[in-house]
Amino acid sequence: MKLLGKTIKGFFIFIALLIVLAYAFNYQHLFNAIKLTYLKGETSATIDDGKDFPSKNISKGIAQPWQKDALYNKTPLPKNIVENLKATNSASFLVIKNGKLIHEEYFGEYKPNTQTNSFSMAKAITALLMGFAIEDKKIQSENQKFADFYPKFNKIKYGNELTLRELSAMESGFSWDEDYKNPFLQNPRIYYGKNMSEALFQDPKFEAKPGSRFEYQSGTTQLLGFAIRKAVGMPLSSYASQKLWKPLGMESDAYWNTDENGMEKTFCCVNAIPRDYAKLGQFMLQKGNWNGKQLLDSTYIKKMITPTKNSGGIYGMGIWVNNDAPYKYYQFWGFTSQLIIVIPEKNMVVVRTGKFENEEKDNKGRSAQAAFLAENAVKTFAN
Repeated sequence: MKLLGKTIKGFFIFIALLIVLAYAFNYQHLFNAIKLTYLKGETSATIDDGKDFPSKNISKGIAQPWQKDALYNKTPLPKNIVENLKATNSASFLVIKNGKLIHEEYFGEYKPNTQTNSFSMAKAITALLMGFAIEDKKIQSENQKFADFYPKFNKIKYGNELTLRELSAMESGFSWDEDYKNPFLQNPRIYYGKNMSEALFQDPKFEAKPGSRFEYQSGTTQLLGFAIRKAVGMPLSSYASQKLWKPLGMESDAYWNTDENGMEKTFCCVNAIPRDYAKLGQFMLQKGNWNGKQLLDSTYIKKMITPTKNSGGIYGMGIWVNNDAPYKYYQFWGFTSQLIIVIPEKNMVVVRTGKFENEEKDNKGRSAQAAFLAENAVKTFAN
């Protein structure tokens, strides 16, 4: 009994020590990670955990449901697409052709009204909101300095050179280690943490001169989100409702996860239904035009989808680009293969959501599944 008592006492001392160390080294977010992910048997964030975090609503206006094509769901998916979608634990698969819904399919417990996490597709949404803020004259241009919004950066090496474009194009030179699965690194800290401002602004550093290199970083889009939020003077969820959800006639409200201070996680975490994700793709395809009205300057859309030299031709502003494919396309791309694929040449949009934990990349670091789905959706539905 004495040995058992000592063992129990030692265990609680060990746990207490872990708690003290977590706070001492600023790893308090680990408690949230354990509670919301690891105790559920998951190894990292999933498309279903948005409901576990604070959030703000993105209100829709008058819904404008997708018009269905005459061949809606009449063309069976070929075996290779079916096998790919099942093998990658997909939740939904939708195809829009010539502005009409021609195919939609849902898997397992997922239904048309199921809201799932966008993950990094939110980076493109954030870039769109910057475009609207420029049109509203809240931001001078994408080349405005970040330090105009956060003067502290004037005192940091390279901080006074950083522009909003460089944040959206992943050319910030910011010191950031991009990894969702290592709970001790920065992505989980802002995903599970309570205060993103503290995580990003407490001791910001740069590893390179802004504009000198491409490095994909969630932290840079979150910095961009802070700047846009300050510029527009309202929650970004409200701005997204005003500029996107209401004008595009989204079919459902969405919600945007926030930290405990109410700041939207602009590097991720818009939770929406697949049909509404498809509308974002259609909006891009129509170069910012909706129902005959130019909501966003087409030249800004072009900037978003034009790949930068530093990225090796694969990334624009919040958007991944594949001009090497048989049919050129660009995409919103989020963790575990959340995809909105736009194929201008064929006037098509493809949406795939799900939980592809070990998603493959091509030799340039782009989604291999996006390339597969784009090519085979064209073969199946383009004619």
